[in-house]
Amino acid sequence: MIQNFALRGFLLLFLFAVLIPKWTGAQQPAPNLIPVPASVKSGTGSLRVDSSFSVALTGYTEPRLERGVERFLQQLWRQTALPVNLKPAKSAQATLVIHTDHANKEIQEVGEDESYVLELTTTGAKLTAPTLLGTLHGLQTFLQLVDVSPDGFAAPAVTIQDRPRFPWRGLMIDSARHFTPLEVIRRNLDGMEAVKMNVFHWHLTDNQGFRVESKKFPKLHELGSDGLYYTQEEIRDLIAYARDRGIRVMPEFEMPGHSTAFFVGYPELASAPGPYQIDRRWGVLDPAMDPTNERTYKFLDEFIGEMAGLFPDKFFHVGGDEVNGKQWDANKRIQEYMRAHGLKDNQALQAYFSKRLQPIVQKHGKSMIGWDEILDPSLPKDIAIQSWRGPESLAAAAKQGYRGLLSNGYYLDLGWSAARHYAADPLSGDAANLSPEEKQRILGGESTMWSEYVSAENIDSRIWPRNVAIAERLWSPAEVRDLAFMYARLDFISARLDWLGLTHRTYYRRMLRRIAGSTATAEEFAALVTLADQMEPVKDYTREETATVEATSLSPMNRVVDAVPLESDPGRHFGELVDKFISASCQDGNAEARLRAQLATWRDNDAKLQPLAQRSFLVKDVAVRSRDLSALGVMGLAALDAIAKRQPAPDAWKTQQLATLEQLKKGKLQLLLIPASAVQKLVDAAAAGGTCAGAK
Repeated sequence: MIQNFALRGFLLLFLFAVLIPKWTGAQQPAPNLIPVPASVKSGTGSLRVDSSFSVALTGYTEPRLERGVERFLQQLWRQTALPVNLKPAKSAQATLVIHTDHANKEIQEVGEDESYVLELTTTGAKLTAPTLLGTLHGLQTFLQLVDVSPDGFAAPAVTIQDRPRFPWRGLMIDSARHFTPLEVIRRNLDGMEAVKMNVFHWHLTDNQGFRVESKKFPKLHELGSDGLYYTQEEIRDLIAYARDRGIRVMPEFEMPGHSTAFFVGYPELASAPGPYQIDRRWGVLDPAMDPTNERTYKFLDEFIGEMAGLFPDKFFHVGGDEVNGKQWDANKRIQEYMRAHGLKDNQALQAYFSKRLQPIVQKHGKSMIGWDEILDPSLPKDIAIQSWRGPESLAAAAKQGYRGLLSNGYYLDLGWSAARHYAADPLSGDAANLSPEEKQRILGGESTMWSEYVSAENIDSRIWPRNVAIAERLWSPAEVRDLAFMYARLDFISARLDWLGLTHRTYYRRMLRRIAGSTATAEEFAALVTLADQMEPVKDYTREETATVEATSLSPMNRVVDAVPLESDPGRHFGELVDKFISASCQDGNAEARLRAQLATWRDNDAKLQPLAQRSFLVKDVAVRSRDLSALGVMGLAALDAIAKRQPAPDAWKTQQLATLEQLKKGKLQLLLIPASAVQKLVDAAAAGGTCAGAK
């Protein structure tokens, strides 16, 4: 049963949805607003933003709100370099007057009112919100509106009425497989605030590491972390940092599987005898807690009690996924216990574990949440399910009365495009057919950054800017779907995120410089960038499947595959240019000239890069892909020449080109050559006699 605070929040959101018109094409906001607000009505003129800009607070105030305004003013200063006053003003004649009605909960909860109204005219601005959460969101929207104009910085006159579609909009970072330094987490929290995400899900334990100081069980972090863990004081500071930004922090401690790091210090918890050491490999591994041993529950009672006191959030994530059961099957005592208690299989044993765990979590004042595998009809409705399996699994849980979140479709580590993440929706598939009451149980979703192939150096690039597309899906009205509109705003916000200290753009050339080495000439380095720009890592879990040497948590992440973004903007832009050329019946002279210039650059690139490949083993690692890019340039130019003749290219030529393209499109060295599919469209157009028929 949904608790009263959540039910009230849902009712408020429902009333807001009824009273405020949804976004329509006629109300389309300026391209820089992301997530798209619920309602945007353009006014006339703009509000000038200069060094006299000031902010005043009316209504409810508290130190956290004042810090939020100071943070807003500091960001405005970064964006404009104007010497604005970095403290809220006392006068009600300020440029921006903020009115907050009342405080939100001391410990932030699901379903609190996050709505706001922002009104800008040529003479001033007003931001009103029921709670501090809405005020913080409105300030981020204001920052996105400010841009250069012909006579200075300005924000367009506009009236925005906004609220989120879902109350739970999260980002999970896995700090267990690879440790995530606190400064990295802080700047990602800043990024979350900028796009109105409100839950930081912190994956803190797994087979590869235990990352939290435990005063009751110190061997957990002393033996299970390689010395890389967060002290309890650091965690409290991080929680306060997030709270200032309207972000809840939910911890995850994996059990009964993904739990080797528990057993390094406390092997008696495991289902097979020790000794244990930190796992360095990836995948679903055998170690699992013993659900039949009373010592397991006594330990977890004390451990969860300690962690519940450290993390104030109402939800406590227990993991629960991917137990392969091999240790259970091999343990005669566990098998005897299962027979004696009528537990017919490992799934039943895990359900038994979940039923024993839930009252422990509840005893310490928390609601248990876990991955799909914890769901069992005998569990109380207070628990919540985080679905990695998809909307069907999520819908099944909702029909049984359980709250849930969608993460399927939002796995950032799989390397999907922003467009593909954007298409995933918590209320799609089976969930679209739920009753209104059942839909209310779907709280929203979370993007997930599993860290097998990330380091502090490249993690930002694996999260941003694609995570912004997910943030919009969880905030904006469901009908906001236009991909070109989304990508235009994604480019804008990506640059803005730089000012928060995120390194998703700046890391790239630094990593490529290391790969090139100190002897690289300017021309050679430019050739490396040209190649890297057109590549992406292979998708899903293909990287593990195609590795010639097994990757571990100790493997250096210094190769080209670690440096290139998970979505190539240059590769996408080339594809868009090909589509533009084809949509104009292959008669757009400007587009053709741009295509020829790009293809010629690729054709000539390998010759420029090869000398460097002889001096750098990391460049030599991608020499095959360099030759492939040059071959792609030759093929594209030949296709354009054939198109220009306006006669069908020979069938034999097309067959040969398509066969070559199939090879070029395959992953090599764990890298994909992104423009290959776009060049295939040019080949198809050439085969059609330059009419572009069949090339779309």
